[in-house]
Amino acid sequence: MPVLYYVTHPQVQVDANIPVPDWGLSDIGRARAIAMLDQPWVGPILRIVSSAERKAVETAEILATHLRLAIEVRARMHENDRSATGFLPPPEFEAVAHQFFANPHKSIRGWERAIDAQHRIVSEVEAVLGTADGDDIAVIGHGGVGTLLLLSLSGREISREADQPAGGGNYFAYDIRARHVVHEWQPIDAPERRDG
Repeated sequence: MPVLYYVTHPQVQVDANIPVPDWGLSDIGRARAIAMLDQPWVGPILRIVSSAERKAVETAEILATHLRLAIEVRARMHENDRSATGFLPPPEFEAVAHQFFANPHKSIRGWERAIDAQHRIVSEVEAVLGTADGDDIAVIGHGGVGTLLLLSLSGREISREADQPAGGGNYFAYDIRARHVVHEWQPIDAPERRDG
């Protein structure tokens, strides 16, 4: 059963003076990414694909070094475009993110529309799966578009109900051949639980 693991970068070093795509992993995030390497699901991965954002690339590099694999970077796998607002304090960000998921066909404060972000990430992942050779694949990305991808793969409407737990550093598993979600979000640094 070849599996796609969609992995979100763990905690980042927040800096309001740096564009969000350029944020790197925090010490906690780096420690969690390293702890991920001890999980049994990591071993069979034979392909790593990453968003071009620094925090995703740093997570992918930790995994790639461990597995002695190259990283394929796909710039269109970036997080939903929030450049119109840039950094928002956490309470304000959460409020805007809630509106983003609740109104998928509207641009909230200039953000990329959720429906557009979903089409983009689904298209990118389908392109990766179209060149899959039956190997387990890790896609390293982000919580917002990851949630939109998970909703699409499980046949659900856009909402925040499938959002990853706070802090990042989670993953879901998707059976590539059977085309179904094996399990939803789980922490990258905890033992895997399979739903079906």
